[in-house]
Amino acid sequence: MADKPVRADKATAVAELTDNFRNSQATLLTEYRGLTVSEITELRRSLGSETKYSVSKNTLAKRAATDAGIEGLDALFTGPTALAFVGGDPVEAAKGLRAFAKAHPVLVIKGGVFEGKAVSAEEVGKIADLESREVLLAKLAGAMKGNLSKAAATFQAPLVKVARLAVALQDKREQDGSAEA
Repeated sequence: MADKPVRADKATAVAELTDNFRNSQATLLTEYRGLTVSEITELRRSLGSETKYSVSKNTLAKRAATDAGIEGLDALFTGPTALAFVGGDPVEAAKGLRAFAKAHPVLVIKGGVFEGKAVSAEEVGKIADLESREVLLAKLAGAMKGNLSKAAATFQAPLVKVARLAVALQDKREQDGSAEA
């Protein structure tokens, strides 16, 4: 892409988009053609306060993505494009977009950026299939607690065996002592 002189207002828009690309956990690209203003407002609310959903010109968004060091999105910047910059959990945002797209089939998820790499629409669907961060952390904590319990039982087993052996020896001595008497 040849560098052309950019007007000041466009330069600030590109700089803002570049910051959004850099500071987001993930960015999801959608085609919003056919959605009403009230439906877009509903989508913004459903994505939560940590996700910024904004409509952008393709040329400005493409330049901002390049400036942010993100490659592989050029093919996605066709048609009317809106960007969801995710500040929180990317899984929750992907789930929210997918649920909204099911209710409003005119919303098309084109793809996005996850951990600095371009992802396809199918990969965004796979991200939406994941469980939330909190659920995954809870499962990890449960697995770790289970392993700690097993380790404690393993370390305690020799002590229990020694105690049982001592009781058995004492019982045998008592039996031997009563047999002698």
